[in-house]
Amino acid sequence: MHSEIAPGAATRDAQASHPAIVITGAASGIGREIARLAAMEGSALVLVDCADRMLDGLVAELAAFGVRAAAVGLDLTSCNAVSSIERALHERELHCDVLVNCADLQVPRPVSSSDPEAVSQIELNVRLLTELTLHFLPGMVARARGGVLNLGSVIGKAPLPAMAIYYASKAFVNSLSIALASELAGTGVTVTCLAAGIVMTRSFAQRAAAQGRLRSLIPQSDAFDAAAAGWLGFKAGRRLVIPGIRNQVVVTLAKLVPRSMVVRLIGLLERSPIPGV
Repeated sequence: MHSEIAPGAATRDAQASHPAIVITGAASGIGREIARLAAMEGSALVLVDCADRMLDGLVAELAAFGVRAAAVGLDLTSCNAVSSIERALHERELHCDVLVNCADLQVPRPVSSSDPEAVSQIELNVRLLTELTLHFLPGMVARARGGVLNLGSVIGKAPLPAMAIYYASKAFVNSLSIALASELAGTGVTVTCLAAGIVMTRSFAQRAAAQGRLRSLIPQSDAFDAAAAGWLGFKAGRRLVIPGIRNQVVVTLAKLVPRSMVVRLIGLLERSPIPGV
């Protein structure tokens, strides 16, 4: 059994280790595409997800291009996920220079359904993201370099029914990221929130049939486009990245229309089945 590594250990040993980019949710979707983009910079990569086979395939793909990448397969909702990631870095003589929080869970059912998986959204989208961010930020600040890229969402701009916990979790990510970016100004460390719209990932495709008309009306993009916009925005030090003109229009309209009206409209759309589905 491995011994636990104290939170400050990685900071103390940083001078003897090498910088790495840590990406959660790296097995698919936006996380996978960001891993491919980050690999072009030549940094070591630590790719974290629960899908071991998909991670191994990505590591093999990147290794073919001479990129040092390691797969860390674990249950990201477990209470020891952060220490497991820290241990993986320590064993490889690495420290987290850039943290990309892309692990994401969405349950498209109302809270009244009493689905136990609904709570897992908070564990993954909120708790893990926060713990990892607060764990690695002190080392970045001490080194006066590095940063965090968080996967938020344009749907976090309003409280929405039918997926209330998921939307609330994204509102948290949006708010936390922008606040931390301001707090860390001048430290050499940046925080960027990628507020993507609906991204056509494998997860979305599996759940789309159970969702209402709303998903057919919100602009959609593919994972690569969202990842590219987020990664370029992060490298430029931007605090908020909203990919695509249509998503930016949606956010602007959401600010102008009274919130009560937005909630009622979305509630109607969520309950309206897509024709032919």
